[in-house]
Amino acid sequence: MNAAATARAHTNIALIKYWGKADTTLMLPQTSSLSLTLDQFYTDTAVAFDTSLTQDEITLNGHLLTAQAGRKVHNFLDLVRQRSGQTAFARVDSTNHVPTAAGLASSASAFAALAGAASQAAGLNLSRTDLSRLARRGSGSATRSIFGGFAEWHAGTDDHNSYAEPFEETVDWPIAVVALVLDARQKKVSSTQGMQSSVTTSPYYPAWKNVVDQDLAAIKPAIQARDFTTMGEILEANAMRMHALTLSANPPYSYFNGDTLAAMATVQSLREQGIACYYTLDAGPNVKVFCQTPDLPVITEHFKAQFGADSVVVAHPGPGINLQSTL
Repeated sequence: MNAAATARAHTNIALIKYWGKADTTLMLPQTSSLSLTLDQFYTDTAVAFDTSLTQDEITLNGHLLTAQAGRKVHNFLDLVRQRSGQTAFARVDSTNHVPTAAGLASSASAFAALAGAASQAAGLNLSRTDLSRLARRGSGSATRSIFGGFAEWHAGTDDHNSYAEPFEETVDWPIAVVALVLDARQKKVSSTQGMQSSVTTSPYYPAWKNVVDQDLAAIKPAIQARDFTTMGEILEANAMRMHALTLSANPPYSYFNGDTLAAMATVQSLREQGIACYYTLDAGPNVKVFCQTPDLPVITEHFKAQFGADSVVVAHPGPGINLQSTL
């Protein structure tokens, strides 16, 4: 009987960013990082190993991928086969409930879900820590999407000690994230390309590594103390320092567009009016605004008027991976 499993994993947004790999094969980061898993963006993936298949069949959002387009998934499945002893090819059916490659962490939820479903279908029955290690091999930030709430990814130095773990999985204070989907198209400079360029050409990269250490040390007690203002100030500054690495690379590049800058200005204007909110961005033009639940109505009203209701998605802290075995 063929083995199969399904998984749902949610995206995460990094408060303290990971930007740059120390090892591109093992997907080891240059720095540790800390994130919040979100409930509104997620990936559903089903994996079935089938002895009748002559190659892996990978379907994303209803479209069968070519061998080239599905190469990263195929390579990941090879890793699962190697570890499990499974020899059959797999049928993978994945649906992204988040724009792909637009700076909204689709790869994090995608590879976390793939790691969960593929390992379960292959009979590995991994612990969440081991699942975090495995997911990292597909996409670095996927290592954090195994867990709900706040998660910390320890950079480590090898395959064993680079993994994520919960920092505060049950988030019992009223925080929310207003995601502004300003451009859902695939970005021109991939995260992988951008990271490598920043690591190798930005003169400020060594300073970035020190900044991350300092920001990580400062934000953890702020989260534990429910100090929203300090947390917000740190996560916003950390994001801007990350994006300074793109502007200082050679050649320079940016993930911002005009709407990105306009949204950032709106956040600053709201703060001047006494509304506590802070922005962060990953590798894309789309802005995520951290706020507190009581302030959601006025914040969302501003952004709906500015960018249209369809561009505004309200998210809250989300859960960790959910796995189901099927036969």
